Amino acid sequence: MAKITAAEVNKLRKTTGAGMMDCKNALVEADGDFDKAIEILRKKGQKVAAKRADRDSSEGAAIAKVDANNSNGVIISLNCETDFVAKNETFVTLANELADLALGFDNKDDFMNASYNGMTVSEKLTEQTGVIGEKIEIGSFEKLSAPFVGSYIHAGNKIATLVGLSAAVDGAAEAAKDVAMQAAAMNPVALNEEGVDQSVIDKEIEIAKDQLRQEGKPEAMLENIAKGKLKRFFKDNTLINQAFIKDNKQSVAQYVKSVDSSLEVTGFSRVALG
Repeated sequence: MAKITAAEVNKLRKTTGAGMMDCKNALVEADGDFDKAIEILRKKGQKVAAKRADRDSSEGAAIAKVDANNSNGVIISLNCETDFVAKNETFVTLANELADLALGFDNKDDFMNASYNGMTVSEKLTEQTGVIGEKIEIGSFEKLSAPFVGSYIHAGNKIATLVGLSAAVDGAAEAAKDVAMQAAAMNPVALNEEGVDQSVIDKEIEIAKDQLRQEGKPEAMLENIAKGKLKRFFKDNTLINQAFIKDNKQSVAQYVKSVDSSLEVTGFSRVALG
């Protein structure tokens, strides 16, 4: 049997993130063969992943990243089962490294097949499931491109947002961050009225009509009053029409135009956990 040194155990631990004893046992089982030991740890991860496939993984870390040109952004969520794991420094580091990698891909499938430290992202997640003993997976994958993209991550990595602006003007960085914070705090359903799904609009009109009937309003008046209530819904729930949280005397759209008269918000993405 091959003699397993502490240096070999430490090398395997750094490569895989597995615990010292798991690494030592894998190297013993592999008779000192490093690649075979990695495979043993992966198979352990696959077994744990199979057992925990039906577990809820609603905790984790939501991470937003923007490229050096501020023209592309990505949000991924690295999901796990418990808040204890979600707060672990190694877990958060992995989430950030994966988010950096995700910037180079346009969709989740390509990202999952991307190379990460000699294995695919998918294989890394399986391996980490074995290491941590919890279901680990990529939950959300959101991309956003615009002339200027800004981001915001709420404390604790529970909410991450991206915001696109129409131009990279002076003040764009601060404006994008402010609007990204707005999206995190106020959870808009869409960018503007046009972005609200028709089924949501129909439902809001029906709710408004039911309320008006209960108040005894005449049937002939319901449609017009309900449309007025719908305008209020758009004001409260679409990003550019919401009252700006730092100055509620102006809307988000008005705030952005105060930075530059031609500036507009072109899009946003929001991912929340827990």
